Amino acid sequence: MVGVKMAAASIRERQTVALKRMLNFNVPHVKNSTGEPVWKVLIYDRFGQDIISPLLSVKELRDMGITLHLLLHSDRDPIPDVPAVYFVMPTEENIDRICQDLRNQLYESYYLNFISAISRSKLEDIANAALAANAVPQVAKVFDQYLNFITLEDDMFVLCNQNKELVSYRAINRPDITDTEMETVMDTIVDSLFCFFVTLGAVPIIRCSRGTAAEMVAVKLDKKLRENLRDARNSLFTGDTLGAGQFSFQRPLLVLVDRNIDLATPLHHTWTYQALVHDVLDFHLNRVNLEESSGLENSPAGARPKRKNKKSYDLTPVDKFWQKHKGSPFPEVAESVQQELESYRAQEDEVKRLKSIMGLEGEDEGAISMLSDNTAKLTSAVSSLPELLEKKRLIDLHTNVATAVLEHIKARKLDVYFECEEKIMSKTTLDKSLLDIISDPDAGTPEDKMRLFLIYYISTQQPPSEADLEQYKKALTDAGCDLNPLQYIKQWKAFAKMASAPASYGNTTTKSMGLLSRVMNTGSQFVMEGVKNLVLKQQNLPVTRILDNLMEMKSNPETDDYRYFDPKMLRGNDSSVPRNKNPFQEAIVFVVGGGNYIEYQNLVDYIKGKQGKHILYGCSELFNAAQFLKQLSQLGQK
Repeated sequence: MVGVKMAAASIRERQTVALKRMLNFNVPHVKNSTGEPVWKVLIYDRFGQDIISPLLSVKELRDMGITLHLLLHSDRDPIPDVPAVYFVMPTEENIDRICQDLRNQLYESYYLNFISAISRSKLEDIANAALAANAVPQVAKVFDQYLNFITLEDDMFVLCNQNKELVSYRAINRPDITDTEMETVMDTIVDSLFCFFVTLGAVPIIRCSRGTAAEMVAVKLDKKLRENLRDARNSLFTGDTLGAGQFSFQRPLLVLVDRNIDLATPLHHTWTYQALVHDVLDFHLNRVNLEESSGLENSPAGARPKRKNKKSYDLTPVDKFWQKHKGSPFPEVAESVQQELESYRAQEDEVKRLKSIMGLEGEDEGAISMLSDNTAKLTSAVSSLPELLEKKRLIDLHTNVATAVLEHIKARKLDVYFECEEKIMSKTTLDKSLLDIISDPDAGTPEDKMRLFLIYYISTQQPPSEADLEQYKKALTDAGCDLNPLQYIKQWKAFAKMASAPASYGNTTTKSMGLLSRVMNTGSQFVMEGVKNLVLKQQNLPVTRILDNLMEMKSNPETDDYRYFDPKMLRGNDSSVPRNKNPFQEAIVFVVGGGNYIEYQNLVDYIKGKQGKHILYGCSELFNAAQFLKQLSQLGQK
């Protein structure tokens, strides 16, 4: 395992280090320096908030000396004897507000950090405001941080969360988009990707498919990296930032894929923990919000139902259970939560037992001899208490989250949908006709039915005949479905057909392992009755397959005409012939038009089998099936 960590000081660590350096007035942050940190306030906008919140907890901010963290556009009182660290986007309104802060002399000194590079003219606006307010000495530093992306996992990032509709699938695929609007969308994506590579400290070799939005991103990113490398004095990719020995002399591969190569996966029902949480619960920037229904049973008849409590939990890398099981099939997760609970109870009982022995007054000889050897035990038990409490917190958290997921699986028969879609995508025959599932009032929401039908429509070689389609449409309408997404997918399919054959999803099958036996025991908290225990077989989704071809330098008609860019080459030549013939060790897959946890998990599973290789998954926005359907529906209304 030692060799594995070396290559990628993960993007998460690198972005965290960059943030800590910024909070430390842009001096590298030393862990064990004694003495109090300098107390300061942090002023961020919503963009800055989204970047910081998945990476640093409030406690970590406090350890860095941040006593207050406030939004830039909130009413803030002057704190004249404290330095302020700003972390904001260089937008017009943000700059105006900073100038106003300078005029009002809110803080002792100002450290201005821009998430993305600030233009010369805006910099002059700040300078003028500082002059007018006699605050020039107070503006301590102005920095471009190049941190305009959000890291969610060691190996996953997303471009933005605020204003994400600007770079959404719908925005890129709108039929009425003008060229200037498209340029803006592409520039926004490229700016974030550029920041990502500056933070990663590496210049990638870029591959992309032709004739797609991904190609536009590739051309612009290549140009931007090239211009930065050429300006040697101000290049952001100089030796010292690269961190010697961080990349094995080999550069990473960036594969830019377009969402349109695979529209079935984002609609797919899923069976792994993290992807399920994202699909059925409100899971956002690593935080899940649950509504806990407060008991109605014991309220007197006619009483108003109690308000639902909202609970939110952070699912973080520190959470060992999450890290271990986020990619596991759901029944396995339920079983593991149960096991954790049992082992916790055993430990707790041990502590109680020791306490009761200690309570003996030592009248009989036995107790005395027991005491001496129990003192040692008790000491170790007491010292393991904080650990035990943390364990208890995680067990409770996952019990709640898993129970909430399970309620959805049972209420909507998600196991049936998952199994059925897997069969459709792998062209296996179905046990039960599509119409039956669509017409079954107990199976799933209208949304579930629509997702199932769209996957069938996307995956089938031969579209259903008009008569059949009408029958399906009627069943879907009767089930309460919105047919707009189908309108769009029909156009998309007709268009995609001209371009290429439909993506194939490998021929896998899920094996149903019979119902869960262990979790069925009456002692378990999870009543899994009737839920199929489906076991996943590893298959590569289209995105993973494309990455595999390009990373391993395999020849394949699907990827042979992908364009090749090397920003380090002096003359940019547009060839699809890679100069480098060796397989890559590091790769970044970036989906233009939105990604999901199913693809992320598929890539993670794929790379497990490859010794010493790393991949990162990035996307312009992260959506679940419901959010994606909504975008398809809007596109279908045109």
